[in-house]
Amino acid sequence: MPKTLVVCTAGLKGSGKSVLSEAAAELGYQVVSLGEVVRNELAKRVGKINHASMKAFSVEIRKKMGPAAVAALSAELVKEDTPKVVFDGLRSMDEYLFFKQKFGRCVLVAVHASPKTRFSRLTTRSKPDDPKTFEEFEQRDQVELALGLGSLMVLADYHLVNEGVSQTEFKKECINLLKTLCNAGNGQ
Repeated sequence: MPKTLVVCTAGLKGSGKSVLSEAAAELGYQVVSLGEVVRNELAKRVGKINHASMKAFSVEIRKKMGPAAVAALSAELVKEDTPKVVFDGLRSMDEYLFFKQKFGRCVLVAVHASPKTRFSRLTTRSKPDDPKTFEEFEQRDQVELALGLGSLMVLADYHLVNEGVSQTEFKKECINLLKTLCNAGNGQ
């Protein structure tokens, strides 16, 4: 599938990756959330999902299948004739390199927001593995950064800052970037 444009997103929880994914879906991109892939795989095995079970399963699957395990499971979901896809929520360079090798045409977008803003957003949504306290939130950031998320974000091709703007304004910025990528045929 070398003609498929792959946009990979990276960012800490609550940064706004899902807004970028919503914008992508509106523009006809297939969207695959790596977090949802993990949640679905875990639900098949144990049923109950919480932060501890997500963390343990994420570590286990990477030990058994390698550091790009979640990327490999996610890539299986891409439809054969999909011209453009967003992989939402990469956590490591291994995952990005997997997609780059598999699809060729791959762009990495980092989404940024301050810890205070991100925690505030997380307290208003209802994913089962979201942190409940600021201390838990900070610990989660450290775990994600230890997986390699920080390095991945630093090396991104594009950076979107989701701070001090409305969700509507940020979504417009996401749409503009995604349209630019499509129109330019961008990809390394």
